[in-house]
Amino acid sequence: MNQQLITTDSSENIVPICLVSDVEPGEVIQAELSDGHQLAVYNLEGVIYVTDDKCTHGDASLSEDGMVEGDEVECTWHFGRFDIRTGKACAMPCTVPLKTWVVRVKGDQVYVEDDR
Repeated sequence: MNQQLITTDSSENIVPICLVSDVEPGEVIQAELSDGHQLAVYNLEGVIYVTDDKCTHGDASLSEDGMVEGDEVECTWHFGRFDIRTGKACAMPCTVPLKTWVVRVKGDQVYVEDDR
């Protein structure tokens, strides 16, 4: 599981991105880092996952143009799919996995570890 509770706020690379309450179960929203890098934030049965927002096959936004089905997100541009939990490409034409982000939650706040 990539979601962990924060026990300390001392790490410089832990960045707040949204609230848990912003993401309805089974839904995806877009969040943005301070440098403009876009993320897709998913709520799968109460567990928050974060991937890059851009489909690796095209320039489609998964939060705007994607459809969550179970634990996969389908890019509606060319119908490729990714495993939300791992980023693995699950259906052609997608072959390159999505970057997944380590998620931390404290209260209602969602953070990611920015390891770039």
